[in-house]
Amino acid sequence: MSQTRVEGTIRKALSGFYYVQTEQTLVTCRARGKFRYQKVTPLVGDRVAIALQPDGSGSLVEILPRRNAFQRPAVANLDQLVIIASGAVPVSDPFLLDRIISLAERKGCEPILCINKWDLVPAQQLLETYRAAGIPALPVSAVTGLGIDQLRGLLAGKISAFTGNSGVGKSSLLNALDPAFGLATGEISEKLGRGRHTTRHVELFPLAGGLIADTPGFSAFDQEKGEDPVEQEALARSFREFRPYLGQCRFVGCAHVKEQGCAVLAARDAGKIVPSRHESYVRLYELARENKPWGKN
Repeated sequence: MSQTRVEGTIRKALSGFYYVQTEQTLVTCRARGKFRYQKVTPLVGDRVAIALQPDGSGSLVEILPRRNAFQRPAVANLDQLVIIASGAVPVSDPFLLDRIISLAERKGCEPILCINKWDLVPAQQLLETYRAAGIPALPVSAVTGLGIDQLRGLLAGKISAFTGNSGVGKSSLLNALDPAFGLATGEISEKLGRGRHTTRHVELFPLAGGLIADTPGFSAFDQEKGEDPVEQEALARSFREFRPYLGQCRFVGCAHVKEQGCAVLAARDAGKIVPSRHESYVRLYELARENKPWGKN
């Protein structure tokens, strides 16, 4: 019996089942054994081809090319990461923000910084730091509604995920964007018989005309393990305000840390690069060298 092949997006992965959104409907699928043999794991967000069965279920037969993939949580094809920060308690660590932004940049994923709790502490310096770096940054408040419409516009038509350390107000912002989001996650927690914050699966929900990943543990981006080793050039390019100066240093292979004739350092000294951003780069450079000593066989 011939099977119909259709394409769709994995919206949820749970207990060996993949829930694939096609143009017509949501199809419950199992993955074929070849993925296990090839040691390939389908991820939420993957564009896939499935074979429809007569009973309405499906079999996942192919993972289409990914634009990016993250390990924790397991999600693919993100258009953007919405990084939630706060100038109030808990005060966000700029190095953590820079580390997440660098990872997003290296994955080809647009970082967006939302500084929440603006009604409590207007973190103007933090806002100006990232706007000066060319990072989309906006003040928001889940309490007063400041910036919510602008953020909703940025989410429209995109596949996004929220990240941020505990307490910065991720859930409050999601509910401010669309109260139905809180209802949807609550319903799923009830069905699974456990609290929302202990859930282990990743799911994409419709939100603001796009899809948003409800991703417990997404703040673990700063602890990302098993990533490909970071190359020096890729790390430097992940700081977008460095890019106009790359290739202009006196010496080829400049690390942009403390070298003479470094165009990046000159730009920092001229006030074109915020010192705290360069300090974060140096810390990431040293961490990357510990994981993979550049220039050694």
